[in-house]
Amino acid sequence: LNDSPSIRPSTRQKVLDVIDEIGYRPNQAARALVTSRSKAIGVLTLQNVHFGPQTIVNAIEVAARTAGYRLSIASTTTVSDDVRASLQLLTNQAVEAIIVIAPQRKFFDVIDELDLDVPIVALDSTQRARAHSLSVDQFEGARLATRHLIDLGHRHIVHVAGPQDWIEADERMQGFLFEMGEAELSIEPPILGDLTADFGYTAGQELLRRRDFTAVFSANDLMAVGLLHAFREADVDVPREVSVVGFDDSPTAPHLWPPLTTVRQDFALIGRRAVELVVAELEGGTVVDRTLIPPELVVRGSTSRPWFL
Repeated sequence: LNDSPSIRPSTRQKVLDVIDEIGYRPNQAARALVTSRSKAIGVLTLQNVHFGPQTIVNAIEVAARTAGYRLSIASTTTVSDDVRASLQLLTNQAVEAIIVIAPQRKFFDVIDELDLDVPIVALDSTQRARAHSLSVDQFEGARLATRHLIDLGHRHIVHVAGPQDWIEADERMQGFLFEMGEAELSIEPPILGDLTADFGYTAGQELLRRRDFTAVFSANDLMAVGLLHAFREADVDVPREVSVVGFDDSPTAPHLWPPLTTVRQDFALIGRRAVELVVAELEGGTVVDRTLIPPELVVRGSTSRPWFL
């Protein structure tokens, strides 16, 4: 309208005044027909997501809006057919790129099988042929947690791990095993869990029957919550008798008793970088830093030197 030479200035101003009065906003679907651009970014995420993925989605939404894009979000289960259906839903909405916040390798097997013709950004720590990867360094985060316990003097450390078909859980377990090996400490087989507080509670009860450890590294804060519950219920003093470390630095971590030592991930930064990478891919511009984001160990009251040292 402003650039049309065929409309008199006075008429143009009247039209603009009417637009302001009625609160008109351009229709994105109609605009897409003209520009051949949907300005839409698809996000594939798992149903019933925890704190981390939800924080990433929120950051993606804000960053996308700032960059002039809208989001189309599809939630899925871990069943391959559901993943295919969710991806089909996104492609039917003519998204220009897809950000995948998915925990399992099977998600990417489905993506490779479908051979999608839009850029893919995978928020995990593996490098894939058809996807740009962005992630916090899960391996290093687990090393930080394990090394912290070793430096305190713990020699009998148990790892309550997540599902090993989940990419980040496997990275954390590998980091734990590596650091224990570096310290030449004996390694008990990790306890494989499901990342819920209920499982952490059950694992804590089972560990109390053994009493052959002085510290536990939990693959996430939720399972650490369950562990603390089980230990408190059995009158086990944390951290004097048992030290506990979590992973994620969820909002509840500093408010537990004792406050939870954990590994912090900058989920919001991951979300912002994902959008920056999509925009750079679609529009060109500054190369986005795709190096693994360093985690941070946050030491609180749930860890200390073993009581006998």
